[in-house]
Amino acid sequence: MQLATKFIHAGTEPDPSTGAIMTPIYQTSTYVQEAPGVNKGYEYARSQNPTRKALEDAYAIIENAKYGLAFGSGVAATDAVIKLLGPGDEVIAASDMYGGTYRLFTKVFEKFGIKFIYVDTSNPANIQTALTKNTKLVWLETPTNPLMTITDIEAVSAITKANKIILCVDNTFASPYLQNPLDLGADIVMHSATKYLGGHSDVIQGCLMMNDTALRDKLYFIQKSCGAVPGPMDCFLVLRGIKTLHVRMERHCINGEKIAHYLRTHPKIAKVYWCGFEDHPNYAIAKKQMRGFGGMMSFVLKDESMEAATKVLSSTKLFSLAESLGGVESLINHPATMTHASIPREERIKNGLADGLIRLSVGIEDADDLIEDLKQAIG
Repeated sequence: MQLATKFIHAGTEPDPSTGAIMTPIYQTSTYVQEAPGVNKGYEYARSQNPTRKALEDAYAIIENAKYGLAFGSGVAATDAVIKLLGPGDEVIAASDMYGGTYRLFTKVFEKFGIKFIYVDTSNPANIQTALTKNTKLVWLETPTNPLMTITDIEAVSAITKANKIILCVDNTFASPYLQNPLDLGADIVMHSATKYLGGHSDVIQGCLMMNDTALRDKLYFIQKSCGAVPGPMDCFLVLRGIKTLHVRMERHCINGEKIAHYLRTHPKIAKVYWCGFEDHPNYAIAKKQMRGFGGMMSFVLKDESMEAATKVLSSTKLFSLAESLGGVESLINHPATMTHASIPREERIKNGLADGLIRLSVGIEDADDLIEDLKQAIG
């Protein structure tokens, strides 16, 4: 089945009682049972909800997985994965990563005795070197947030499988339209569905997809026991968003390419981070494992001062200064004070995340209008 058909029909069937083409919003907390233990497959809405079930089925389909699980946010989905571990276990993670994930790892889970080791995963040899007998999980982002670093998922999978280690890939930046990590050897895929899957900046949600039944059962137990589940209205919104993922991502990619090349030729810009440039360090890997290069990018001005960056961030008219990404509207973001503020400055600088770095989530507006907006803001 082709991607467009898959995304439109994933997880949805006409409602058997009414013929409604859209999945109903089952706004209920509990379900009437015929007798103790005799029910229609639903007992309590924290554990199961028909709207959520349709979405979880859709999640599995769009990532070529057997199972999907929905969570109240992307961080909640990440939290569930780390809860597979115990004191003394170690995690190898990308040194360039979303600040909220770093915060969860360092401020919440480190105090429970889980150790996190950060390496440049774009070179899989760094992962091999960091392995110990206590390594239980490798956590990847590719492309990374916000420096657009690319990691070879197949190469890392060869390492993790040889050492019986779980490989989880945060696929938020690429979306299932551009990349399917399970097909490349990952064990778990995570998304902040708030972003491209929802696509309209109107819902907070996260998800996990996997093929292994035992792994699914463990994660479902965590989902049910800890209760970080989305409500049915949120599930409905993401189901709706998935139906247009392919057309939105096509435009994100077209606009992203135009804007990345425009920024690269701008006399006031020192560097542009976008994985579609042929001289990107891992361009060949990106081209091999992705179907396109997306609408996420970052750049640094030649004037590296915070004042210069602030002027640009405060001067755009179409690019809205805001957290998040992946919506139909274009956003501009300052990682050092926004999405990555929880990472200590010395760590950010060491990993290449400059104070003046500006991140763009290129939306699906007219690309020429977006370029004009950046032109007037940068000056």
